Amino acid sequence: MTRHDVKAVEYLVRDRLSALGLDAIAELTHFACTSEDINSASYALTVKRAVEHVWLPALHGVIAKLRELSVEHADAAMLSRTHGQPATPSTMGKELAVFAWRLERVATQIAGSEYLAKFSGATGTWSAHLAADPDADWPTIAREYIEGLGIGFNGLTTQIESHDWQVELYDRVRHAGGILHNLATDVWTYISLGYFAQIPVAGATGSSTMPHKINPIRFENAEANLELSAALLGSLSQTLVTSRLQRDLTDSTTQRNIGVAFGHSLLALDNLRRGLNEISLARDVLLADLDVNWEVLGEAIQTVIRAEVVAGRSTISDPYALLKELTRGHRVGGAELAEFVQGLEIGDEAKARLLALTPPTYIGVAERLAR
Repeated sequence: MTRHDVKAVEYLVRDRLSALGLDAIAELTHFACTSEDINSASYALTVKRAVEHVWLPALHGVIAKLRELSVEHADAAMLSRTHGQPATPSTMGKELAVFAWRLERVATQIAGSEYLAKFSGATGTWSAHLAADPDADWPTIAREYIEGLGIGFNGLTTQIESHDWQVELYDRVRHAGGILHNLATDVWTYISLGYFAQIPVAGATGSSTMPHKINPIRFENAEANLELSAALLGSLSQTLVTSRLQRDLTDSTTQRNIGVAFGHSLLALDNLRRGLNEISLARDVLLADLDVNWEVLGEAIQTVIRAEVVAGRSTISDPYALLKELTRGHRVGGAELAEFVQGLEIGDEAKARLLALTPPTYIGVAERLAR
């Protein structure tokens, strides 16, 4: 038994050359190479094609759907929840746009990734090459060959290409996965709040015992696959950054899981894209939620008072404490807030602005940001 993957391929190539009557060049098979000259180029080519032709297009598919939903729901006012508590309103479109922007930024970094290979022999010195032909410019020959394959060349290595490009790539893909995981949990939460309704699929079963339910399985599946992908990518990054002295074999076993890591990520991307296509925004629920949380306008009122004090149109001291006393731990309706504003010592223009404000209109430039 050969018990060596690259050596087995070498023997196969030599046999094929002999069968074709090319024994004269058979000895050039694996000439002056170490297995990592072959493997580093193979991994660089394979991972590059996987990322550029499969994984990145899948990521851009999710981003494109987020962009579409961001514009569609740009004006859909919703109650924010900071620390899980009612907070300054936003719009659903703006919140989804945040994810689109985050993912686009990381996708750009990943698209600019390097994919490097070596071709410099047993310990990266071209020693055997020079022994065979001392007059050839072996580093230049190697560089031209590797770059001719469409990948980058690492000319300063040990027996292995140092894998730093892989560490950088997998950390970025893991980062993208973290953002996607955040997206999955947020959309899941919006579904649980009733902000999104799931569109029933004809004939599909939502729950094995409760026929009324449509479980958000797309987003839960994405979560799980992203966690598995992150664990594998983290292990790859941690292991591949180190090689004892000039070579050890820990990287060989580790790299056999690259496809598994990307596979779990691709499953998550597919589920997220499908899931985003199977939800419908319940604008009536968003508005009903806003209507019972008028206290979120407390921020606007105390901020306007501060501005009026600075402008010399008010002598109110500590407007934050004033609003805290009115709103903290209390449900305050529109009528109560209007009465409160009417009694404030502020300018007429500022008072009119506050009286016209409602939770659905207190969204700043959220719609513009989304668009």
